Amino acid sequence: MAKKSVFRGKELEELNKMDLKEFSALLNSRKRRNVKRGFSYEQKKMMKKLEKGKDFVKTHRRDIIILPQMVGKKIGVYDGKEYVTLEITQEMIGHFLGEFVITRKETKHSSPGMGATRSSKFVPLK
Repeated sequence: MAKKSVFRGKELEELNKMDLKEFSALLNSRKRRNVKRGFSYEQKKMMKKLEKGKDFVKTHRRDIIILPQMVGKKIGVYDGKEYVTLEITQEMIGHFLGEFVITRKETKHSSPGMGATRSSKFVPLK
């Protein structure tokens, strides 16, 4: 038997039936305040596109809280260089979009540079 995913004791069907005020009561304080204050123009615009049934929406807004109505949609979130496609799953509900898109690249240093000390020049071979 497959394990059903729940958010704060509520299944996806129950969350979809709730209005925004009831859902915000399940969020932590910062996100609840964010929802209570209302969405910005850009956030409303993106939500309308998702409600119309668009499967893929691009956005620069990384501060949008993932709502139950977004589950199953694909959203392109900008990481500063390109759009990273996110498929929204039930486990992502209540998080920000930016939490799932990394903005910094991992750096790999090859060898010590000019002016390095003798001890720091030693790079062990593997």
